[in-house]
Amino acid sequence: MTPRTALRDPKQDRSRATRRRLLEAAVACLAERGWAGSTVAVVAERAGVSRGAAQHHFPTREDLFTAAVEHVAEQRSAELRALPAPHGEGRVPAVVEALITLYTGPLFRAALQLWVAASYEEQLGARVSALEAKIGRETHRIAVELLGADESVPGVREAVQGLLDMGRGLGLANLLTDDRHRRERVVAQWSRILEGILTPKDPDGDHPDGDHPAHDHPAPAAS
Repeated sequence: MTPRTALRDPKQDRSRATRRRLLEAAVACLAERGWAGSTVAVVAERAGVSRGAAQHHFPTREDLFTAAVEHVAEQRSAELRALPAPHGEGRVPAVVEALITLYTGPLFRAALQLWVAASYEEQLGARVSALEAKIGRETHRIAVELLGADESVPGVREAVQGLLDMGRGLGLANLLTDDRHRRERVVAQWSRILEGILTPKDPDGDHPDGDHPAHDHPAPAAS
C-alpha cells in the first residue's frame, strides 16, 4: 500500500461520487424535463440522495446548474476528443455523421436547455456563453483536423463552420421530432458538397478523378 493510497479518505470519495451523481442527474433532468421541470428536489430524487444532501453540495439551484453547465461542457469536450480519425475513402461522410450524431445526442439536448435557461437566468448566462465559445472553438478545430481540411484555401473555413451550424440546427429540430430519415438525406447531401469543396483540384480546374465540377451533377432539390 502506497502512502497516497493510505491517505485516501473514503468520506471524500463518497462526497465526490454524490456530487457526480447530482451533476449527471441535473443534466438528465434538463434533457428530459427542461429548465422549468428541473428543480433541486427533482434532481436529488433522480440522483438517489436527499434534498439536504443536494443542498450541502449545491446550496442554490443556480449553484447546481452552473456546475451542470461545466459538467456538460467537459463531457461534450471529451466526446469530441474521443471521435475516431477516419482516413481514405469515406472519410468526409464518416466525420460528418459523427459530428451530427453528437449534435443530436442527449448531451447537446441538455446543452440546448441550458441555453434557454441562460437567456433569462443572468448567473447562468455569463457562464454558458463563455463555455459555449470555448466549445465552439474546440469543435471547429477538431472538425478541421478530422476532415484534413486546409483552411488556407478560400471557402474551406466557411464550409466547415457551415457543417457545424447545420449540426446545431439539426440538434434543435431534434427537440421537436425524431426526423432521422430526413436528416440522413441532408447529411448525405452535405457530405457530397463538403467533399467537393475539400477535394484538391488540378491546375486546369478538373477534379483528380477526371470529372468536371459539381455543376455537371446537379444536387437534388431539398425536401
